[in-house]
Amino acid sequence: MKTIHLMAAAACVLVLAVWTQSGVHAQQTAAGADGPRFTAANELMRPTDFREWIFVTSGLGMTYNEDVAGAPARVPNFTNVYVNPSSYRSFMKTGQWPEKTMFILEIRASQSEGSINKGGNFQAGLSAIEASVKDSARYPGKWAYFNFGRGTELKDRVVALPTTQNCYACHSANAAVDNTFVQFYPTLLEVAREKGTLRH
Repeated sequence: MKTIHLMAAAACVLVLAVWTQSGVHAQQTAAGADGPRFTAANELMRPTDFREWIFVTSGLGMTYNEDVAGAPARVPNFTNVYVNPSSYRSFMKTGQWPEKTMFILEIRASQSEGSINKGGNFQAGLSAIEASVKDSARYPGKWAYFNFGRGTELKDRVVALPTTQNCYACHSANAAVDNTFVQFYPTLLEVAREKGTLRH
């Protein structure tokens, strides 16, 4: 009889351990398993599934620099912005970006002639992929910026750009919400207004 009781107790302990581990795994998944992944060398790994993330906006021909007089007209690029789903859901509740938020900026060429199109522009070949990550424990300024390369020469993993790059100062000075350009994300702009988290 004593042996049976011991076996039953051991079985209960095993079930409890499995249940606890499952609960911890579920919490970790809910807390942002879709966020940034780094190598031991502190390189950000380029996500291959970012087009399945939340799409927040697209721009055409956007630039933060003044036009130079006499310079040839530029063919406008499309810029598509994606954010990891868990951070998006958190933003929708709070109007703020949680730790481990990751944005992907996909830059594509544009075309105006093709197939049945008679006007306007449509997206064409991939030009570049860039990223931004919020990780206060890893980066003193909370946010870091990354460039995975251009065209067909994309890198699988890269270190953060130096803090002397213009993107750091530009985001810090002009971003509407926590170093992000929510002013250009129409659906999220309304959330930030409602939650009172807009800077501008």
